[in-house]
Amino acid sequence: MLHKTRGIVFKATDYSESSVVVQVFTEKFGLQSYLVNGARKPRAKIRMNMIQPLHLLDMVVYHKPNGGIQRISELRNVPLFESLPYDLTKSSLALFLNEVLYKVVRQHHDDPPLFEFMFHSIALLDRMEAGLNNFHLWFLLHLSRYLGFYPERTNERISAYFDLRNGVFTNVPPGHVHFLHGSLTKKFSELLDSRIEGLHLLQINNSERRELLGRVLDYYRLHVDSFSEIRSHKIIEEVLSP
Repeated sequence: MLHKTRGIVFKATDYSESSVVVQVFTEKFGLQSYLVNGARKPRAKIRMNMIQPLHLLDMVVYHKPNGGIQRISELRNVPLFESLPYDLTKSSLALFLNEVLYKVVRQHHDDPPLFEFMFHSIALLDRMEAGLNNFHLWFLLHLSRYLGFYPERTNERISAYFDLRNGVFTNVPPGHVHFLHGSLTKKFSELLDSRIEGLHLLQINNSERRELLGRVLDYYRLHVDSFSEIRSHKIIEEVLSP
């Protein structure tokens, strides 16, 4: 049976000399694997440049409810990216965020709020002109809401610490090493408060940004089972450095 759905590309893996299996987080069915025959051929109907990581899709797919590899009838890039594949900073951010998403999004069922957040954020990243150096931090913190471990903010305004293990703000140092304090707590709070359109207003220096990224990844390791080492964050640290 044919279904229309939007999708977000996660990963394409060689299947044969000319075909690939592409993993797509779909609006209607969650994470699915699709066989794309002939994608590596020069005159392919669905070409490799259409199914790059984090590309946004409109699809017509065949769906078997018992799982396995599915098939695509039609595929278009909608919206068509204007800058993300060609801008070094944006493409580096996409590489990093794709690596994280591949590790944390495992639902094989629909999750409309999660899908809408991801789709909307990626589309905005393509159009952004300012605030790029803070986008990845903002995205990871707000993504945590849809993964089930968004920070508890009850005592945020009177707290000097953020307890990464328990996900709470506190004015007492936690009895372990997994916490933020001082200026990092303040910057962390500002990222939670910020809208994507206001990221360019945040005053976070490169040293703070690197430290925050490391601690936010620690936050994910503490709350996501089998969250293995992220390699691409070193790339964005280099790209975002002056």
